[in-house]
Amino acid sequence: MGPQARPALLLLMFLRTAVPQGRQPRSHSLHYLFMGASERDLGPSLFEALGYVDDQLFVYYDHESRRAEPRAAWVWNRTSSQLWLQLSQNLKGWDHMFIVDFWTIMDNHNHSKESHTLQVILGCEMQEDNSTRGFWKYGYDGQDHLEFCPETLNWRAAEPRAEATKLEWEVHKIRAKQNRAYLERDCLEQLKQLLELGRGVLDQQVPPLVKVTHHVTSAVTTLQCQALNFYPQNITMKWLRDRQPLDAKEFEPKNVLPNGDGTYQGRVALAVPPGEEQRYTCQVEHPGLDQPLIATWEPLPSDTLVIGVISGIAICVIIFFVGALFRILRKRQPSRETMGDYVLAECD
Repeated sequence: MGPQARPALLLLMFLRTAVPQGRQPRSHSLHYLFMGASERDLGPSLFEALGYVDDQLFVYYDHESRRAEPRAAWVWNRTSSQLWLQLSQNLKGWDHMFIVDFWTIMDNHNHSKESHTLQVILGCEMQEDNSTRGFWKYGYDGQDHLEFCPETLNWRAAEPRAEATKLEWEVHKIRAKQNRAYLERDCLEQLKQLLELGRGVLDQQVPPLVKVTHHVTSAVTTLQCQALNFYPQNITMKWLRDRQPLDAKEFEPKNVLPNGDGTYQGRVALAVPPGEEQRYTCQVEHPGLDQPLIATWEPLPSDTLVIGVISGIAICVIIFFVGALFRILRKRQPSRETMGDYVLAECD
């Protein structure tokens, strides 16, 4: 990945919020993230793609090599040649489509002589009740731009500047039908195949370790609920006051980050009035838990109590050593009485 790709890739990652998470305990998704950047006077100069099953990266592709590379052990060891060929062909086709779309959007903005970025997220989701949903969304220069609507075969413009491209793309009904066919059929078939290949890896459930910490500044008392080392990523964390749920607006948004070992950690903080900390509890729901987990802040012992305990231990130690010393002296007393009758002989 070149230096110019990294800023655009960071923007691309924000588009991952378009993938619904946590609505059902074991929903699954297959989605691809595409990213490209243009150079001044040269137009689009690169294309990179990342493929995910749920939150697991399994394939990488770039325009320079035009090769799909597996990025997960379970894909490398188990994927059939036919499935991998199909994935590779899809990525090569999207590579060409992406470049063409990039030129179209830049031309409609009169941006052909400037540097810009384009991001795309597309894929499908399968809920536990077997309901499905497809999504296909474009972002331009880090902002939402266009979204495909499979039900109507139309595009939804997220900003006025996208209207020209929307009208141009809606003329081509064949492409819209191909997009819908992929989202509603091919994508779901690939997702089922990949889930079968990833059995034992993608379906594992590691419950979170939950704790509540207490932080005090000059003006604010904050409780922070931490969920640690859990998998999969989807988790629900919320605060209760007197066992009643608080409105999400009353506390900071949930922040979920990867640990680097395949598990995740999540945090959610709440400012509370001093002295009322015991009224608040944190409720956590996760596929690895049989029922919601409730955690509260447990105050540490006061400094006075700690000092008292330490002092008590010190006194006990002193008494022990004094007693031991007294017993040693008592044992030496008889020997001293015996030595009292002995007199050294005088020299002549």
